[in-house]
Amino acid sequence: MTTSKLFLRSMKKNIKLYYLYFFSMIFSISLYYIFATLQHDPAVAEMTDLTSGFSNAFLAAGILLIVIIIVFTIYANSIFLRRRSQEIGLYQMIGLSKSWVTRFLILEQVVLGFGSLLLGMAMGALLSRFFLVVLIKLIGIETVAGLPFSLTATIQTVVVFTMLMVITITQIIRLVSRNSLLDLFRAEKQKDPIKKPNTMFSGLLVIVSVGLISFGYYVSGIMLDDIETLLQNMLLVLSSTILGTYLLFRVTIGWLFYQYRKKRNGNLGLKNSLSIATLMHRMKGNANSLTLITVLSAMTITMVSLAYSLYYSVENDSRLSMPFDFAMENMEATAQSFLLNLDKEDVTYHHYQIESLQLTGNISEQERVILLFPAEQLQKAGINVEVPPNGEAVYYNSRALIEGMNDKDQKDVHLGNAETLLITDTVLKNVMNVSFYGDQLVISEDMFGKLAAEFTDEEALNIVYDTFQIEKDGEREKASDIYALLPQERLMTDYYSMYQGAIQMNGLFIFVTAFLGLVFLISTGSILYFKQMTEAEQERQYYKTLRQLGFSENQLMQGIVLKQIYVYCIPLVIGLLHAIFALKVGSVMVISSIIFPSLIGISVYVIIYLLFAILTVSYYRKIVKSVI
Repeated sequence: MTTSKLFLRSMKKNIKLYYLYFFSMIFSISLYYIFATLQHDPAVAEMTDLTSGFSNAFLAAGILLIVIIIVFTIYANSIFLRRRSQEIGLYQMIGLSKSWVTRFLILEQVVLGFGSLLLGMAMGALLSRFFLVVLIKLIGIETVAGLPFSLTATIQTVVVFTMLMVITITQIIRLVSRNSLLDLFRAEKQKDPIKKPNTMFSGLLVIVSVGLISFGYYVSGIMLDDIETLLQNMLLVLSSTILGTYLLFRVTIGWLFYQYRKKRNGNLGLKNSLSIATLMHRMKGNANSLTLITVLSAMTITMVSLAYSLYYSVENDSRLSMPFDFAMENMEATAQSFLLNLDKEDVTYHHYQIESLQLTGNISEQERVILLFPAEQLQKAGINVEVPPNGEAVYYNSRALIEGMNDKDQKDVHLGNAETLLITDTVLKNVMNVSFYGDQLVISEDMFGKLAAEFTDEEALNIVYDTFQIEKDGEREKASDIYALLPQERLMTDYYSMYQGAIQMNGLFIFVTAFLGLVFLISTGSILYFKQMTEAEQERQYYKTLRQLGFSENQLMQGIVLKQIYVYCIPLVIGLLHAIFALKVGSVMVISSIIFPSLIGISVYVIIYLLFAILTVSYYRKIVKSVI
């Protein structure tokens, strides 16, 4: 056989066996090309009206994308080369030199990689406009811009591809040059030896692994109590959780399997022999990859769920922060002008005036600016509040969780003239738009009148807020445009402008995290699939022997399915636990409940993730069917 025929035959065989590897590479390159295209397209940046944040978001996403593609390439290519170790050994056995084998493999990798690059960029170019439309829908912009060819994005993608080629070529050179023929023929069959673990030492490491993870969870629950040590606590949580996860896979799970095997006196039966026994052979060797998969799963679930929660809750959170569509402070003339303009444009609205006192007070030994509002006037304006008894107040703050003011304990408010109010409750919403500075306390109108009479003009500022509620949702944009034409010297932002800004910001956030999450998911699923596909080939002879002994295909598949449940579900469940605690910390960014949107994000991730398990079971079934 000539070298050219050997080359073509080898490429055809590798594409057939590792179609998912090349598909993942093509998919990753196409996504990176899309990111680069959107990042460098000036029309897109101009549309968003957030050029700096938009560019920075895509730059950060691009860097993360490069990192995960490199990690995925290293893991996938190492599995790919290990699977071909016997083939490489055979080339040397028939007399071909190591340098020839190295050049042959490098040429093959470059050709296949270059094909992946061309197909990936072609797919990216075709899908760029689709993703642009998705982005536009998410950020609420109706204009659809063109997306011309980007030379910068093309060069950037080629540079990233060149980095990947350097990595894979380095791996090829290391494999061929550093391994003997015996090492190459043994590489594919390497397993962890099953030996009786040191009971005390293994038991201690089990306790350490669980303790590290539990400690990370505990610190994550209190890390927001002290903002000054937030960064140190974050690093502490990450390091303890990741190390605990590694020990969990390295020691704990194997130790538990060993204890189960010991309890059964080694009589595992066919199903457990095909699942637990095979995992015991390889658990230590797979600890690194399983830890990586677990951490990536936790990161992906957290990012996607939090991003969707923020986007899902934009309207509700904006309304909790901005109870009125428009509000003006001591601007009666401007309010009247705005009112006339609304009438002129036939915009239906409700106008209310609400009194307030602004003064300095002391809450929990902290000096703060306080806004006092009479509950009865707020009720007339359509705000749902209770009237507190005289001498008591209710604290309203939509940002209380972030500011650490969300405790429900009763506390005293000491006002400037030695008057004291008792805060009986804290509510996570505002009674006046968040743009006005001060802690918002609601008291009875009788108490408000008493305090207004007691304080002098130097001690308290009397404020009258002119508030407007637009009756029809479809008229808010028109009213916002009218509001923008008023003199802007003292005007605060309105509800519609704040809502649109939040939609754009969170729409961009979910766009970026969704695509990063998709790459993370494809990478983690592919790594597991490659490993299981390799193990299936290694165990082919075992399945043939079992079939010859009379065991049916279904009996073998029961054990194989149980093994895949362990392989795919253990990292998934641990990753979900990590993500749940991370989401608990991130929930302070969302005023509304994140349970429902988080469940949606988790469900989507789990469904796509388990598709790889189905593919793996299908591959094993083909192996089992083909042995006889």
